[in-house]
Amino acid sequence: MRIRSKIILVVLPLIITPLVLLGIASYYAARNGITGVATEFLAFKAEQLASYADSQWTALEQNGLSSRPEFVDLAKAAVASFARSMVRSPTEVILALEADGTPAFLTSGAAPTADEASALAALARGETRGWRELNLAGAARVAQTVKNESFGWTIVVTESRATFYRATEQIYQQGLVILGAAALLAVMFLLLFSGFLTRPLRLVVRAMHGVIGSNDLSQRVDLLYRDETGELAHTFNLMTGELEQAYGQIKSYALETAIARSREQKIRNIFQKYVPKEIIDQYLNSPESMLKGENRDLAVLFSDIRDFTSITERMRPEELVESLNGYFSGMVDVIVSRRGIVDKYMGDCIMAFFGAPVRHPDDVWQSVQTGFDMLDTLERFNERQRENGKTPFRIGIGITHGSVTLGNIGSEKKMDYTVIGEQVNLANRIEKLTKLYKEPLVITESVRHAVGDLAPTRPLDRIAVRGSAKGVSVWTARRALSEVERKAWALHEHGFQLYLSRDFGRAVSFFSEVQALLPDDEPSRLLIERCRRFSKDPPPPGWSGLVSQTHRPVGAA
Repeated sequence: MRIRSKIILVVLPLIITPLVLLGIASYYAARNGITGVATEFLAFKAEQLASYADSQWTALEQNGLSSRPEFVDLAKAAVASFARSMVRSPTEVILALEADGTPAFLTSGAAPTADEASALAALARGETRGWRELNLAGAARVAQTVKNESFGWTIVVTESRATFYRATEQIYQQGLVILGAAALLAVMFLLLFSGFLTRPLRLVVRAMHGVIGSNDLSQRVDLLYRDETGELAHTFNLMTGELEQAYGQIKSYALETAIARSREQKIRNIFQKYVPKEIIDQYLNSPESMLKGENRDLAVLFSDIRDFTSITERMRPEELVESLNGYFSGMVDVIVSRRGIVDKYMGDCIMAFFGAPVRHPDDVWQSVQTGFDMLDTLERFNERQRENGKTPFRIGIGITHGSVTLGNIGSEKKMDYTVIGEQVNLANRIEKLTKLYKEPLVITESVRHAVGDLAPTRPLDRIAVRGSAKGVSVWTARRALSEVERKAWALHEHGFQLYLSRDFGRAVSFFSEVQALLPDDEPSRLLIERCRRFSKDPPPPGWSGLVSQTHRPVGAA
């Protein structure tokens, strides 16, 4: 918005507001004055008509004729005639209402409608008198009412609402015309004044546009006034002189900055295909920190395609590459959406970790949700595979949580931002247990502890895994369970506790109930076989439930 417009917007309300307030005050003063006189005039007519009716009734009584209907009717007719003589406007209507609300007389043919008759009946029954608004013959009217006890009438003197307020509406319209004319004149004078006031500013702006368009810093502005605008022009001339001297150096710095930014953007575009964005940002902000390693608790996820060798034998190379690209694309999107880092691809296997380079309180829970999402994504991927006549995939997912070494590992020519340690090896071996238990997702005890009640979990076994001297308790988890699965998992967990306490006979009964509910359940089937074998050949004393992957008990814990 230009400064001239701003001056008008600031000054114009200062002029218009008093005019508006004065106009409103004048309008309401005139309205109150005019309507007050008109109201009193209607009231005067009503009182005069009531007084005339009283005089007619008094005449009847004095002559002893008040009990003779024909003379009473003549008196009523005289009152109606007097009422018609009082009418001074074609829109004025005078009427008298009987006690039941029916008109005793009406000075015009404006008969009331059914709804209006009900309102008039209520008016006749009421005891109030004075000013009111009502409708008659479908037109809005104002009225003064008075009670006449002689004839039992309610006398109503009315005038059309439009006629009654006509003078005040004319005053209102004239006020609007005057206000509009005043605003127009104010705008014209403000435009003239603001143009005179802002002329030096426009010269400065024109000179600045010239400098920007031509890069000619030798342009100067004429000094028109010895005031703040003149001081602005003088300051502008000083500034352009200084900028002209520094212009060469500024161009040099700008060129160097543009080259550096272009180089950085190229590096980002290339390496974001291989390294997560967070790692690149951390390296560019602090290159020396990326050469250091650190120990950190992370969640590590391994995912592998089942029977991948047989799949490769059934698919042509181009179909296999296309399917793998579609599979990896969906899985990586899931991992990244849960703040995970894809560490590497190992053939058909994906390794990812959660909790680096940025820690979050729910990193472990995010890794488990990633497992759920990967299984959901696999279902959609397999639907497309079937539609295209291709082999569907099956996967296994293993997740651990614990201390790992994190950092850039490799040589000067080739380095990877990765994690190493016992938990990485354990995650790889845990993932392979999905084949044994025919469960798509297997997690360790530390992961299950972090999940808590956020998702249903189920104990599978305690396995002696190479690389873990104490063995590992492994669990499975689901996003949600059906009612049958919920009952079966509760029975399985009870049976598993009996199994660990060496009560193999009772444990078999619980696992058998699980089999009855879930006939294809592999974990309960394996435990039934093991319990029956251990019933005949018990584990050694002090045994804590730990077995090898050949289902043989491993000594005391």
